[in-house]
Amino acid sequence: MSKIETNKEQKRNSLLDSAFTLFIENGFNKTSIADIVKKAGVAKGTFYLYFKDKYDIRNHLISHKANQVFQTAYTELRKHKEIEDFEEQVLFIIDNILDQFAQNHNLVLLISKHLSWGFFKDFLSVAPSKDTPAIFTIYETMLAHASHTYRTPDLMMYMILELVSGTSYNTILYEQPVPLDQIKKPLYEVIRGIFSQYRE
Repeated sequence: MSKIETNKEQKRNSLLDSAFTLFIENGFNKTSIADIVKKAGVAKGTFYLYFKDKYDIRNHLISHKANQVFQTAYTELRKHKEIEDFEEQVLFIIDNILDQFAQNHNLVLLISKHLSWGFFKDFLSVAPSKDTPAIFTIYETMLAHASHTYRTPDLMMYMILELVSGTSYNTILYEQPVPLDQIKKPLYEVIRGIFSQYRE
């Protein structure tokens, strides 16, 4: 990566980091573009080189943070060569992501409310960098090496994504109806049931 490209990426990341902090501290509606650029230490015109408006930076921010969380989980998975089964790989990634969320409630507040399937396919199909494949690309690669084939694998993952998102939100933030460590076992049993229903 050239010095110019590195500088551009640093400015973009600075804007994203500033937006994340301000959205969490002040709320999305009370945060202005002027607030974001001031905290990032860049000119207002720089903002518009990367984002159309405040909604656009929010969407890119969710994608950016979701990518970071997923890539961290996937990196950990790759250290465990013994986990070869596709379904167990997915469960490992989910478990790691839930643990990351438990350590950072702000991520839950940002991502869980907005990470729909349409968003997942649109934004997370884009590679975060030249050296890092998109989340959806990684999923398709894992799926291609699975020992089973699955009918409508997109629908299968939609069901799992919605289940995990809906189940984890309250249990991580409020320990309701039970703490996270108590929800994991029944949650993973349900996910295994979804896998079995979609196997061909």
